[in-house]
Formats: sequence, structure tokens, C-alpha cells
Amino acid sequence: MGTSVDLSEHGTEDRALTPLHSNHVKLLRVQAALMALPVTVAALVAEVAGFLPRGAVIGPVLLVAAWLILRVPLRRHAARGYDMGADRLRVVRGLWFHSDTVVPFGRVQHIDLHQRPLERAFGLATLTVHTAGTHNASVSLPGLTPADAAAMREAIRAHIKRETV
Repeated sequence: MGTSVDLSEHGTEDRALTPLHSNHVKLLRVQAALMALPVTVAALVAEVAGFLPRGAVIGPVLLVAAWLILRVPLRRHAARGYDMGADRLRVVRGLWFHSDTVVPFGRVQHIDLHQRPLERAFGLATLTVHTAGTHNASVSLPGLTPADAAAMREAIRAHIKRETV
């Protein structure tokens, strides 16, 4: 379970977060474009079919789509980061709903590393740390290079082995 911890006792409030890979912005833009596509096509069809006056809907829809594709991914990317300590992983995310989760390695049960097709196309991977409990039992960290994600997985795994021995 992601555990809320007073960060001052771990000395992490002063540590800068590590940003996600820059390709994460490109991935978020492609995902936003795929989400905006059906609405844009529907607005275009409605205008071409003559249901609506010319430019009444497609113009605003294109402006909103452009904002969602160009600006929002930059802000989402900037709002994410992580800090890998000696005995815990801190993951920060969120624009409107800010989340700052600290996962002590002693609570980790297993670790997943995966690449969805779009992530693979941009050379990215997601590290998911599963812990005991039900609330916040999984913490995902997208936007990592596969090498960084694998190195983080191995560092967490090595720490877990040291604790169990």
C-alpha cells in the first residue's frame, strides 16, 4: 500500500524530483489526439451534412482539441516526477488532484514492468509497484526508459532480498 509518511523525517522534501523522459510528452499528445479524434470527426460530419451552420461547431472543437493536444500534455508531464531513495520510492503526480505517494521498499510484494504498444513506439515503459493492502496497493510510474525502469526494479528487488535475509 502506498503509505503516507512525514517526508521531513526522511529528508525528501528538499530533494528535487526526477522528471519523466521527454518522450512521455509525445506519448501523452498521441493519446490526447486519439481521444479528441471521435469528437472532431463527429463535429465535421455534422457540419458537412448541413445540420449546423458552417464553423459553428468545428471551429470551437478544433480549438479545444488543439489545446488538449498541445498544452495539457505539457502540464501533465511537468506535474509528474519521482524520487528513488535508498529504502523507498516517492511518486508525485496530478494537476487538479495532487498525489504524493511514498512506497517503503519493505512493503513491496511484487514489481511489474510493462510496455503498451504506444509506449514501445516511444521507447518508454511503466513500472508498477504492488504493496500489501487494498487502498493504493499499486503505484504506477509511467514515462521511464525501459533501461531505467529495469534498473529501478532491480534496485527494489535487491533491497527486498537484503531485508528478507
